[in-house]
Amino acid sequence: MKIFAVGMNYIQHNKELDGALYKPEKPVIFTKADSALLKDHKPFFIPDWSEQVDYETELVVRICRLGKSIPERFAHRYYDAVTVGIDFTARDMQREAREKGLPWELCKGFDGSAVIGDWQPISNYRDIQALHFHLDINGQKVQEGCSCDMLYKVDELVSYISQFFTLKTGDLLYTGTPVGVGPVKIDDHIEGWLEDKKVLEFNCK
Repeated sequence: MKIFAVGMNYIQHNKELDGALYKPEKPVIFTKADSALLKDHKPFFIPDWSEQVDYETELVVRICRLGKSIPERFAHRYYDAVTVGIDFTARDMQREAREKGLPWELCKGFDGSAVIGDWQPISNYRDIQALHFHLDINGQKVQEGCSCDMLYKVDELVSYISQFFTLKTGDLLYTGTPVGVGPVKIDDHIEGWLEDKKVLEFNCK
C-alpha cells in the first residue's frame, strides 16, 4: 500500500504558505510511509521533536485497481471511495526543508501523520469535484474546502502519478489542503466532515 499526497493544490493555501497566489507548473507529489497511516479513530500522538504540528484537512481517494500510465479520461475507473483525512505536518521542520531544498519525508511522513476517516462509496456523490468538507476542533469549525477549488483535479492527479508509479488496489491519494491550516495541541478533539456526514473523529495526545 502506497500513500501519495499532493502539495499546494489550493490557491489560497499557497498564499497562506508563501504569500502569493500561484499554481505550480506540475502537481507537487510526495509520499508517506505506510506506518504513517492512522485509522479506526485511534488517537494521534503529537511528536515531541517538533515545536509545531499542523493539521491539513484533505479529501482522500482510494485506488481500486491496478493501473499504469492511465489516460485522464479513464482515471475515474481507478478509484472507488472517498473520505476526509488529515496530512499532519511538522511545520517547523518543513520550513527548514523548503529553505534548504531538502526532502519532506521527515516532516510529512512520520508515524501517524496520515489520518484516514471512514470510506464512502464514490457512487454516493454526483461529482467528486463538487464535494464540501470541513474540520472541527473542540466543536469549532477551523477549516473548510470544496474539491471544486482544486488546482489539479482528482482525475488529473491519478493520471499524472500513474506515469511514475504503478497504482495498486488499496493505494491512497491525499488530494491537497485548502486554506486554514493550523497547529494541534494535546487534548484536542478532532472531527472531520464530508458533506453532512461525520467520517473522522479522534483525539490528540
